[in-house]
Amino acid sequence: MNRQDYRKAFDAISFSEDFAPRTQALLLKAKQQAAEKERQGMKWKTVIRSAGLAAAVVVVLVLSVSAAVRWLSPAQVAEHVEEPLLAAAFESENAVPIHETRETGGYAITLEGMVSGQDLANVPAEYNGDIISDRTYAVFTVRRSDGEPLTEQPMELSYTPLVSGCHMGVVNAWTLGANCQSPAEDGAAYYLFDTRNLETFADHTVYFAIYEGGVPSLEEFTMEADGSLRFAEDFQGAHALFTLPLDAGKADSAAAEAFAAGTGLEFPPMEREEPQG
Repeated sequence: MNRQDYRKAFDAISFSEDFAPRTQALLLKAKQQAAEKERQGMKWKTVIRSAGLAAAVVVVLVLSVSAAVRWLSPAQVAEHVEEPLLAAAFESENAVPIHETRETGGYAITLEGMVSGQDLANVPAEYNGDIISDRTYAVFTVRRSDGEPLTEQPMELSYTPLVSGCHMGVVNAWTLGANCQSPAEDGAAYYLFDTRNLETFADHTVYFAIYEGGVPSLEEFTMEADGSLRFAEDFQGAHALFTLPLDAGKADSAAAEAFAAGTGLEFPPMEREEPQG
């Protein structure tokens, strides 16, 4: 990397608001320490070594701060959309860090983490006239795989929970009353997704799918004989499928069955029609 490219890359780094005063304080402290050692008659070699150490500390500080703010944590994403209660929940022992990445269609999609519980947001969600305060929140990011900044959000992406053994038309983001906020920052798209508490289905495998398309259907997904779900082999769009690490002990099979029945949706067996040749 030449000097001009290096300067351009460094200028693009985002720093926290208190970076400058903290750095100045560090330099001042290092300078005072070096002066004190000189007054005590220490050798110039020692003073030079101390100054070099201080400079190294400042470089480490710059790199550490830039790395810390380069990608927002789930708690920071919640703060960004003015949800302090949720930010605190993402930093609690109930939060589940995930940090799994899938490379697909020129994107790097990372499921950062999730948290479930009641009254974690300022305003409970309302769906079909029902107030829903018991929710699961998940944060995922979308970046370009080539490392270049994402200049616009990939609006063609859909994102939905899916449950093994359940037709994707019955349990999905649309029937679960899901919402999503998607602030853009630092050349990446951040998504704060929330839905009915997915722990209800935790005695099954619960997936989180992100893909190019609309309401999930047999065009995108296939169900195996054991009820597990996967993307269809001939699905060509960008797609990522994650398995959510839920506590099976928190499952409520009666509530899950009542939810599925309450959608009023019925589907035939999960079989795809073969194309006519």
